[in-house]
Amino acid sequence: MDIIVNSLYSNKDVFLRELVSNAADACDKKRFLALTESDAPPEPMKLRIRADKDARTLTIEDNGVGMQKSELIENLGRIARSGTANFVKALEQDSSDVSLIGQFGVGFYSAFLVATKVEVVSKSFKDSGADQKAWKWTSQGGTFTIEESPQEEFFGEQSGTRLILHLKEEAQEYLDSGKLSDLLKKYSEFITFPIELWNEKVQYDQVVDESAPAPKEGEKPKMKSVPKSVFQWETMNKMKPIWLRNPDVVNQTEYSEFYKTTFKAFDEPLTTTHFKVEGQIEFRALIFIPSTMPFELTRDMFADAGRAMRLYVKRVFINDKFEDLIPRWLTFARGVVDSEDLPLNVGREILQKSRTLKIIRKRVVRKVLDTIDDLRENSPAKYDSFWNTYGKYFKVGLVEDLDYKDELKRFVRFWSSTSGDNQTSLPEYVTRMKEGQKAIYFVSAEGRKAAEIAPAMEKMKQKGYEVLYMVDPLDEICSQSIADFDGKKLVDINKAGLDLDQSDDEKKEREELEKDFDPLATWLKKQLGERVQKVQISDRLVDSPATLVQGEWGMSPMMQRYMKSQTTSSASDSSFAIGSRNQAILEINPRHSVVQKLKAAMEAAPEADATQDMVMMVFETAALLGGYNIENPADFARRVTKLMDEAGGDAGAGGSVEAEVLGQQ
Repeated sequence: MDIIVNSLYSNKDVFLRELVSNAADACDKKRFLALTESDAPPEPMKLRIRADKDARTLTIEDNGVGMQKSELIENLGRIARSGTANFVKALEQDSSDVSLIGQFGVGFYSAFLVATKVEVVSKSFKDSGADQKAWKWTSQGGTFTIEESPQEEFFGEQSGTRLILHLKEEAQEYLDSGKLSDLLKKYSEFITFPIELWNEKVQYDQVVDESAPAPKEGEKPKMKSVPKSVFQWETMNKMKPIWLRNPDVVNQTEYSEFYKTTFKAFDEPLTTTHFKVEGQIEFRALIFIPSTMPFELTRDMFADAGRAMRLYVKRVFINDKFEDLIPRWLTFARGVVDSEDLPLNVGREILQKSRTLKIIRKRVVRKVLDTIDDLRENSPAKYDSFWNTYGKYFKVGLVEDLDYKDELKRFVRFWSSTSGDNQTSLPEYVTRMKEGQKAIYFVSAEGRKAAEIAPAMEKMKQKGYEVLYMVDPLDEICSQSIADFDGKKLVDINKAGLDLDQSDDEKKEREELEKDFDPLATWLKKQLGERVQKVQISDRLVDSPATLVQGEWGMSPMMQRYMKSQTTSSASDSSFAIGSRNQAILEINPRHSVVQKLKAAMEAAPEADATQDMVMMVFETAALLGGYNIENPADFARRVTKLMDEAGGDAGAGGSVEAEVLGQQ
């Protein structure tokens, strides 16, 4: 028995959920039978739970349909047999509306998570008069006995079931009314029938204070408050399921109160979606997007503690951490999904394979996206707030979730060279593309300022092309996943192979420049060695003498640093390998005076110290402007100091000094 029970349940707290659900199921049955097979109106039904610390027992009682002797044997004597399942099967040919919680058999055995012995006393609603007998079923988890019990009543009713759990030594915590109250509010708050708990309350009686001086004639005696423990039945499930109501009759105040109460939130929901799905499957859902980031997600955007999509089966809480109910990129959403079709007491592994759950997930995601899309179209200010708070989740979704990748493309936003203080979307970018522009251009840099001054931007500005700024590693990863939008490819302007639609005259000029500067490119590659993959003439530069770009499969400097930060110090070889796989290409601007002077220096004195210093200055300046770390900062500083010293010397001698600043003509 222990093997079976523990294989089904990883958390022993759920025994109360299961047994309360079974009791509610019995009440549902009785109500249905009373309506269909009896002229008398159904009596009010309820559940009661009482802990006896002296006897170390926990009693769960209902005045539902009860069970006959044969049903006790059939339903409780065999694992996974279900009286409810058989009951529903008998009604399949009937169009009657009855809501039943399934799989009684397995759920009942959860009692053995906490009990050494279980007694079940039951009297069936189906019997009447002299034929109506109460039966007592007893088991310690292996065999069972069944015997007739003295006539029983259940809250004055002639049918019902009483479970008496003799608790294990390690399960004595379930004798505490506070613990039971917490579990009932967590798991069974929305059960249809009242759940009453025998609860201890402290009351204060006013009694004469005997220690006080005797009152004078005509005065009242001095009183004092004396605490007194009082036990009484307290209803645990007072909150009605708001998601079962028609959305047309629920106002925003009610939604807000439910959101704050259920999810312990202090903000107002940014948006709410409340819907019902019927047909192939049936479920109801009420979903909120918080207006501020939930506290649990502020340190870890995917923290398990931050998940709050509550799965119910027929008003019975199952789980709020089940990651297959919604994708990771919607972790921030809060809500309730209540299914009529999922089995109640199945493990996570079975739910993961559930076709019904997959359909529910698909419909929920569809509704959430439709709601956010409505914000995007009709409430720009709210969508701005949403994107600023949760945009990174959608970028992760675009990378991780192939099912929704194409759809998420229209939601993502980036900074751009023309967007000013507002981010822009891909649909908005496409509407602003220049005539003849073939691609959507982007540049990766650590911040907007760095992107704006990137050498690769020079030709883009000259042509009037808008460029998207990928300003953190997630942006760059996201750009790789997007690949294209609306038939336009995303092109990194800081990678080799950039096609800028040159005219015939421009192509002819380039051929001449390549022929003239190819010896310089070959010589520079020899001087720089393994520092660069190759040296070539640039089409993207206007004002800068040189820049570093990556090959087609290379990573930007920002991404290289990010990858290195994710590598442990003990794996330094791996980080070097990353660097070696991403050696940059040095592109030179043959129209720039610095490059022309370098060509002249190479031809006149290639081995001279001044020429060698000039090579390194061109390379290192290109590296710095491109966002790379230079190899040897001390040598770079020495060369800069030497250059300033020479310039200062010329000025002191009365000569004219032409300030040569790399990066400017």
